[in-house]
Amino acid sequence: QLQLVESGGGLVQPGGSLRLSCASSRLILDYYHIGWFRQAPGKEREGVSCISKTGGSIIYANSMKGRFTISRDYAKNTVYLQMNNLKPEDTAIYYCAAKMMYDSNCPNIPWRQWDRWGQGTQVTVSS
Repeated sequence: QLQLVESGGGLVQPGGSLRLSCASSRLILDYYHIGWFRQAPGKEREGVSCISKTGGSIIYANSMKGRFTISRDYAKNTVYLQMNNLKPEDTAIYYCAAKMMYDSNCPNIPWRQWDRWGQGTQVTVSS
């Protein structure tokens, strides 16, 4: 299967935490880099974080550094995004995506060039 399925979104108060999951297959995790993106209403989709197919390359958008942590569980074929100290401006639909590349490092490419996408999960940060 070459599907990506996100889960874990919800409503949380400012300062709270959520952990998003991106479930896939071993085939995807072995050959694809996995990225998290988000899209707020009326805004362009933006990159949040990426973990490479080997796990050796991880990147974060500047506004997420120190608050978000990406990780992968090979046994569960799942990539996680732990989000702490959430702010109202983090409210968005969060998507995971997969990109196949020969390079072993996370790519710095526009979101439209990613190959496969999940359906998204809503994160709302509000008091």
